[in-house]
Amino acid sequence: MSKDGEKTGWKESIWNSRTREFLGRTASSWGLILLFYLVFYIFLAGLFTLTMYVMLQTLDDHKPTWQDRLTTPGMVIRPKADETYEIVYDIGKTETWDMYAQALDKFMAPYNNSVQVEKNNACTPDQNFLQEDSGDVKNNPKRSCQFNRTILEDCSGIGDRYYGYQDGKPCIIIKLNRVIGMIPGINGEAPFVTCGPKREDTNNIGEMVYFPPNGTFNPMYYPYYGKKAQVNYSQPLVAVKFLNITTNQDVNIECKINANNIPLGTVRDKWAGRVSFKLRINTNT
Repeated sequence: MSKDGEKTGWKESIWNSRTREFLGRTASSWGLILLFYLVFYIFLAGLFTLTMYVMLQTLDDHKPTWQDRLTTPGMVIRPKADETYEIVYDIGKTETWDMYAQALDKFMAPYNNSVQVEKNNACTPDQNFLQEDSGDVKNNPKRSCQFNRTILEDCSGIGDRYYGYQDGKPCIIIKLNRVIGMIPGINGEAPFVTCGPKREDTNNIGEMVYFPPNGTFNPMYYPYYGKKAQVNYSQPLVAVKFLNITTNQDVNIECKINANNIPLGTVRDKWAGRVSFKLRINTNT
C-alpha cells in the first residue's frame, strides 16, 4: 500500500484531478503568472527600443559623436609583403621583385590622373580645404582634392613601371592613416616625412630622394571628414627612392612624420607617427 501511496502522491504533484491543479497551480493561477511575464517582457522590450531610439538620435551618420582623439596618426608603407615590413629581393631574379612592382601598380591605380580628374577637384595648394557644415545643414557629400600619381615623379610607376626595383633603386610609398578632423601642421607649415637608418646602419642607407619634394603632405588634403561624408577622398602619398643603398646586407630604416602639432610616439603607442622596415637588395645570389 505504501508504494501505491507514493506513486499516487508523485502523480498528484504533477496533476491533481481533485483540485484540478497542474504543478501546484490552477489554470487561473498559471494564466495570471504568464500574463505577468508577458507584460513584464513587453515592457523591457519597449524600454530597450526606446533607449536605442534615443541614442540613435544623438548619432551622426557621417561623423562619430564620440571619438578617441588621436594626437598622432599611424604610418604605413607600400609595398608590404604579407603582414611583415620586410622588402627583400635579388636584382638578378625578376620573380623576387616583380611582386613588389605589381603590388605598387595595384595600389597606385586609384591615383591615375584620369580617375582623379573624374572624381575629385583641383584644389588650391598650400591651404586647408575646409568644408564646414552650416548649423544643422550638413555640407554632404564633401568634395575631395585630386592626388595624381604623376606628383610622385620617378616613383609614379609611369616612366619606370618597375619603380626602380630592377635597378636596385627601389621606391617606397608612405601614407598617413586617416583621422577624422585632423589637420597636421599649423601656421602654414606643411607636414613632411623624413627617413633614416637605425643606428647600426648609418653608413649603409646611402642617398635618398623624396617625392613630392621634401616629402611633404600638402595641407589641401586636410582635414579628412570621414568615409561617408567624403566618399572619394584620396590619401596623399609620399615616396622615397633609395639611390645607392648598400647591397647584400639588411638595412633597417625608420620613417617618421614631422609637423609642429604632431608629437612622435605616445604612452599607448611608441610607434605612432613612424614606421620601421627592413630593406635588403641582393646581387650575388
